[in-house]
Amino acid sequence: MMTVVGNNALICRPQSESCCASMKLGVLKLPACNCKAKSLGFNITGTEVKTTFYRLVRKTETSRTVHINGKSASSHQPGYNSNDEISANDFSGFSGKSIPLTSTNGNSTNIVWHKCSVEKSDRQELLQQRGCVIWITGLSGSGKSTVARALGRGLHARGKLTYILDGDNVRHGLNRDLSFAAEDRAENIRRIGEVAKLFVDAGVICIASLISPYREERDSCRASLPEGDFIEVLMDVPLHVCEARDPKGLYKLARAGKIKGFSGIDDPYEPPLKSEIVLRQNQGLCDSPNDFADVVISYLDKNGYLKA
Repeated sequence: MMTVVGNNALICRPQSESCCASMKLGVLKLPACNCKAKSLGFNITGTEVKTTFYRLVRKTETSRTVHINGKSASSHQPGYNSNDEISANDFSGFSGKSIPLTSTNGNSTNIVWHKCSVEKSDRQELLQQRGCVIWITGLSGSGKSTVARALGRGLHARGKLTYILDGDNVRHGLNRDLSFAAEDRAENIRRIGEVAKLFVDAGVICIASLISPYREERDSCRASLPEGDFIEVLMDVPLHVCEARDPKGLYKLARAGKIKGFSGIDDPYEPPLKSEIVLRQNQGLCDSPNDFADVVISYLDKNGYLKA
């Protein structure tokens, strides 16, 4: 019988065929045999084989210097690229000798960024698309959610994976603790931007549909993503058209003073200055949601988002 560990082979000759019954190495049951294995780190007791011999598979080491109690110390951190195999026996993170470099971000302290073994490019190759966020902004009643749904259906029909982050839907869960005051609106956009960023990293085409009235917050979301991963779509529909539609009855309540801080009424809406796509009325007539969705899909196709 031969047992291979890493690049090393341990060859044992059983005394008889009946001895191959119950030797256990890790979780693999192997036959017990009478051989000299202690020199290789194996200890056979009865029918149990225990080993303290761990060999890392294709392990690479990187060195860092960290400061502990004011003193510098050398730290070794194992790393793997996307082509490496990670051994189940790699216990170096529990040895006490490896000290990761911690950082502070906002109110979070002593945190470490853990690099994934599967990269964004790997996921995009699997999905055959480029992850991006399509940020649809505009006044209430401009048709953002309707276009987002049409866009999701159109991309799904082409075999592309999407997810819609609708402003109202997100406020049912993740952002239900936020009001419509200016500071809470800014936090609402920040959180949605961070979630969209995760979807983009996953290789998903994320469709964010929300008023997002302030230019600064939208630009901040753009800045947090790699160049080209943020596609801003303006629903350029005049206020009087949106108010005439009033699908939720919100304009009527805002005009009556029952809703405060409503975008376009008593709170400003700042349209984008350089959005990638502008969807507007054609000669005074509103295009259908599917027509608007086709405009966005054409942009994605032309710029290589619909292939890896």
